[in-house]
Amino acid sequence: MKNRQGAAWSLEAQPWAGSQAVRHVSGRLLAWGSTPPGSLEQVVRRLVAAVVADGGRHISLHLAEQDHKALILALSHQPQPAEPDESVLAGLSGLGVASCGTEVTPDGRQVWAVLDLAS
Repeated sequence: MKNRQGAAWSLEAQPWAGSQAVRHVSGRLLAWGSTPPGSLEQVVRRLVAAVVADGGRHISLHLAEQDHKALILALSHQPQPAEPDESVLAGLSGLGVASCGTEVTPDGRQVWAVLDLAS
C-alpha cells in the first residue's frame, strides 16, 4: 500500500461487530487527521452486517486512505457463501458513497465502499 495509510482488524462475526468496526474505523481516520463523513457509521455497519450474515466465525475489516478518500472493505472468511443480499449495494449507494461493490473470492465474500473525506 505504497503512498497510502492502511489498517486492518479481525473481529468475531457477532451482532456487535458493527459497533466495534465503527469505533476502529472512525478512531483511525481521526488519528490520521481526517474528518469522517456523517454516513460513516451506517456504511460500516452495512458492510459488516453483509459479511457477518455469511455465518463464519470471524470477519476482517480493512481500511485504506489516500487523496482524501477512504476505502473500507469487509471480508467474511466463509468459503462459498450464499448468494448476496442485492439490497446491500443499493443501501450503500443511498448513503452517498463514491463507489461500492461486492465479490466472492476464495477467501470469502468481500464488500467494499469508497467514501470522500474532509481533511
